[in-house]
Amino acid sequence: MDRRLLTVLGMSVVLALVVAGIFYQVSSHASAAPAVATKDMVIATESLPLGLAVKPNHVKVIKVPVSMFPKTAFSKVDDVLDRSVISGIVHDEALLEERLAPRGSGMGLLPIIPTGMRALAVRVNEIIGVAGFILPGTRVDVLVTGHPPTGSTTDVTTTVLQNITILSANQQMQDNRGAAINATVVNVLVTPDQAELLTLAGNEGRITLVLRNAIDQKTDPVQVHETSELYSGVRKPKPVLMARAPKTKVAPPLPPPPPPAPVAAPVVVPEEIIMIRGREKTVELLGTKKQ
Repeated sequence: MDRRLLTVLGMSVVLALVVAGIFYQVSSHASAAPAVATKDMVIATESLPLGLAVKPNHVKVIKVPVSMFPKTAFSKVDDVLDRSVISGIVHDEALLEERLAPRGSGMGLLPIIPTGMRALAVRVNEIIGVAGFILPGTRVDVLVTGHPPTGSTTDVTTTVLQNITILSANQQMQDNRGAAINATVVNVLVTPDQAELLTLAGNEGRITLVLRNAIDQKTDPVQVHETSELYSGVRKPKPVLMARAPKTKVAPPLPPPPPPAPVAAPVVVPEEIIMIRGREKTVELLGTKKQ
């Protein structure tokens, strides 16, 4: 046999043995690798809307690597039963402690009302409800139209509350992915003071809800407007500040003049005539004169 052919066959056999050895080493190390530790985790079998009380058919248990187990997740179904959802959970999402209300806190709106806040129902219609787009989670301003208690016969409109959150529309607490809801009653999230003001506005006038951008959190003072402003461009004149005349400084009263100096009494000087007759000298008085 050709020596060259034998050399090629020998090298092929050696190479095959080397490849087989490497493959054996890799496969033996892979089989010896330790198994990944897993842990039970409770997930949702369907989308769980806001306010829903969790039942056994809403959840299931799967195994996940320990490294992928969230800190606030649950391992037992009993830990999540009869607890209300306070933040919407999607299908196959893990149930977390912060997404569920404490057991016994109630269902519906009750668990999602923060401490110190109140939920107040406001009646709306398609017009003041922005054609059905006052949805849960949106923010609105509250306007009231009526007669002020000043004896005026004209209607005025003023903004009483700004940046108020809508909790629910009718009995729906989800945003329905932007679809319009023909709601007649919406529940708004307000403070106790705002609840009193909104209730007073509903009793004394007509309430209108104005939809605002959720990113816009700024509140600004808004001017009150009257019915007369709608006609002929008439607007309520702004009060004219009259300039006050400058106050003249009044000079203090002069002190009283000093009393006149006493007049000295006139000196009476007698008029004399001196007569000399020889050696005799005589003086005769003729009268007196004043000096």
